[in-house]
Amino acid sequence: MKSVVITGASTGIGWATAKFLLDKGFRVFGSVRKQADAERLRGEFGANFTPLLFDITDEAAVLAASREVRAALNGETLTGLVNNAGIAVPGPVLELAADEFRRQMDVNVIGPIIATQAFGPLLGSDRQLKGPKGRIVMISSVAGKNGNPLTPAYSASKHAIEGLSESLRREMMLFGIDVVIVAPGPVKTPIWSKGQGSFDIDKYRNSPYLPALQKVTAYMQHLDSIGLPPETIAGVVHDALTVPKPKVRYQIAPDPMRHLMTSVLPKRMVDKIIARRVGLMPQA
Repeated sequence: MKSVVITGASTGIGWATAKFLLDKGFRVFGSVRKQADAERLRGEFGANFTPLLFDITDEAAVLAASREVRAALNGETLTGLVNNAGIAVPGPVLELAADEFRRQMDVNVIGPIIATQAFGPLLGSDRQLKGPKGRIVMISSVAGKNGNPLTPAYSASKHAIEGLSESLRREMMLFGIDVVIVAPGPVKTPIWSKGQGSFDIDKYRNSPYLPALQKVTAYMQHLDSIGLPPETIAGVVHDALTVPKPKVRYQIAPDPMRHLMTSVLPKRMVDKIIARRVGLMPQA
């Protein structure tokens, strides 16, 4: 039976991917941070789902989970690692606390590094294991190629994931392990509400960014109505894990023409379009 580890499986893309792969006959190990979520997912997913209880930034806990997975595999390789766990922390560079930037990077960048180091050997770099070599799927974002204003910490983390994945893909060629990026546009997930747990827009009441922050915050809250269903992303993750020759990067967006325009138009032109839309043009 093919087996996969998915980080951040309690909701959103992680939950949908676990369900999709289970329906395709995979065995899924999914990370959660709360015992209540572990019990809920056991009930929702059944016997072929095993919850792994850890915070992605807790290296000791992730390593302990990798030993649990190794024992369950009984000498076989892991088919895939889906580095999905992540948060989104909004706020402008000039006014967002360094600790908030650090929290963003710890979860979205250091977390996937910890998970890759812990579970990577199970994909086949440990030559004592038997079976086909596995793959790593990195969940990035369209923000990994386009830095959005007022969400710089999130954009920076996803740019980092893109560079990390490029380097990792070339390093893992030594073992025959592929690395594939999946980069969604807006998705109907609770990532922004999770990230805003400590985000109080009222603290920006005297900031020149306040009107723009209000517009961007309203847009974040609107993502549920315009975003892709997470099941769409789950299907792409399945392809990234199973097709004979996957692309190095899959970008999925509900409005692909807009993202195409931002990639081909001159950067200064794109800057002005975005600035006008959210109210960041210089004041006379």
